[in-house]
Amino acid sequence: MIKFECASKFYGDVAAISQLDLDIQPGELVALIGPSGSGKSTALKMVNRMVELDHGRILFKNQDITRFNLQDLRRRMGYAIQSVGLFPHRTVAHNIATVPRLLGWEADRVRARVTELMNMLSMDPDHYAGRYPHQLSGGQQQRVGVARALAADPDVLLMDEPFGALDPVTRAALQRALKAIHRATGKTILFVTHDLDEALLLASRIVLLNNGRLVQVGTPLELLQQPANDFVADFLGRADLGLKQLSLQPVAHYLKPLAGPAPAYVIPSTATAREAISCMAEHHVSSLRVADANGNIIGQVGAPDLLANNHV
Repeated sequence: MIKFECASKFYGDVAAISQLDLDIQPGELVALIGPSGSGKSTALKMVNRMVELDHGRILFKNQDITRFNLQDLRRRMGYAIQSVGLFPHRTVAHNIATVPRLLGWEADRVRARVTELMNMLSMDPDHYAGRYPHQLSGGQQQRVGVARALAADPDVLLMDEPFGALDPVTRAALQRALKAIHRATGKTILFVTHDLDEALLLASRIVLLNNGRLVQVGTPLELLQQPANDFVADFLGRADLGLKQLSLQPVAHYLKPLAGPAPAYVIPSTATAREAISCMAEHHVSSLRVADANGNIIGQVGAPDLLANNHV
């Protein structure tokens, strides 16, 4: 879907991005992470030509991005940023409808799309469609920004630290919403974040940059279990690698048949191993029963297995 081929961007003599090779497949959610100044936002903006590359090339759907009409390219790529950038004198519905209207969609189609996206992002259209940005909370404004970026059904969604300015509770809710959107739509998403836990939670693959260069790329578990060098291990938090692995592993991965007296407490099979450890600590137990989506008990998990397998 998106392919960087030896892509570089310089500001004077300083390389913001240096010889980046990266292939992003359709349907992936790829997180770009790295220290401040690592080039992650520059790499994202090179995709829709908000920043023009100096060397190499970037392909979008097997075509060099410089061959696209610039406006057409950007309309095929939804863009959501931290500052949201909603039009203050337009209603929520009109903000979301911006690109579809520019593309000449019929009014009924626009209304249907706005309603669909607002429902997808848990914003009741009857309650919020006629409101203005100043009447919304920060989290609600960000939801509208994401809806606007998705409105014209773009091939790719580019997100530049979209949740960075939000409080932890609102941020967690929007992370869950984005995961649900990704599952429901299968969109290709390129996501910049400075928050490692956010990248681990959301990404199907993580790209770690430093000083404009690619250091390592892989699934969250690959980076945690097989850091390429000391920089990767230190950036990921060497002392917390085991706990971070627990946050990625589903508790069902450690499921065993019930044996002996049944544990007193139950946890859903969709919970993470880290959540299971927290539940055990809260109730002062060392094992839990595990229930499926229908509430049926399907086995149990024990603390020794969870901790031993993740070297915590």
